[in-house]
Amino acid sequence: MTAVLPRLRSLALVALVVPVVAFGQAWPTKPVRLVSPFPAGGGTDAFARPLAAQLSQQMGQQFIIDNRGGAGGTIGADNVAKSPPDGYNFLVGAVHHTIAVSVYSKLPYDLERDLVPVTMVAMVPNVIVLHPKVPIGSVKELIDYAKANPNKLNFASAGNGTSHQLAAELFKVKTGTRMNHVPYKGAGPAMQDLLAGQVDLMFDGMGSSAPQIRGQRLKPLAVTTATRSPAFPDVPTVQEAGVPGYEVTTWYALWAPAGTPQDVINKLQQEVAKAMTSQQLKDVWAQQGASPGGNTPAEFGAFVKAEIAKWADVVKASGARID
Repeated sequence: MTAVLPRLRSLALVALVVPVVAFGQAWPTKPVRLVSPFPAGGGTDAFARPLAAQLSQQMGQQFIIDNRGGAGGTIGADNVAKSPPDGYNFLVGAVHHTIAVSVYSKLPYDLERDLVPVTMVAMVPNVIVLHPKVPIGSVKELIDYAKANPNKLNFASAGNGTSHQLAAELFKVKTGTRMNHVPYKGAGPAMQDLLAGQVDLMFDGMGSSAPQIRGQRLKPLAVTTATRSPAFPDVPTVQEAGVPGYEVTTWYALWAPAGTPQDVINKLQQEVAKAMTSQQLKDVWAQQGASPGGNTPAEFGAFVKAEIAKWADVVKASGARID
């Protein structure tokens, strides 16, 4: 009898372990929620929705976009940070969340403690776009006009503390110009007012501006990356246009609530990397001048740390703060 007991204990342990392993292998067994922390129609949606459709097709379960906009993306991030870490709640976040760490005096969550990195989704240039009525046709003309008319130009952003605002603030610091900031609750509403001529310009992500540029509803002055965008090779960089050292890149990525099983995180990262090889997503990303993601959680985590440090310096130089 005594010899049987250890064997029974071993069998019991196996019985406990098997369901956990099976859970990881079977995931997902129900729809997965991807929180987009901005209203529909913005840059985040431009990548989140095609990715969700591709993942749904690959994995046989629906990946559903849940738009929860406001406060520069921090409301949606907080929602995911406080969601059950069961593998069915993820944040489709952006560069804005690494900026928020420095620009907000207080956040209801800690990006590095309450959310864990999964993988990059896309990297995309910002682009300076103007309403056609604005009589400016180059970065030099923009600088000259802004210097001659301080705070007369109104630039829109997806909200306080977003990369749209910080890209403009960095431009102002480097050019000695003054423009008036008009924050919105997402890139979608900001874009609507820019198209309507309610604001003059925007340092927008290429994801939401590309269709408007192609449709000649907005005019592009320059991209904010170090090199030109393959999607718009005729549009110069800000550096080429006469602002040395200016470089900003927008990116979108996936986070999970802290405590989410690592095997689920690894599985999702692998599926995202697989999705990036599909011709459909390659075409969508190329149309928007984006580089595909799919890096490992460790690689993305290291990138996030570097971005937090980089944007802390920009926030300090610009003086942009939100209390």
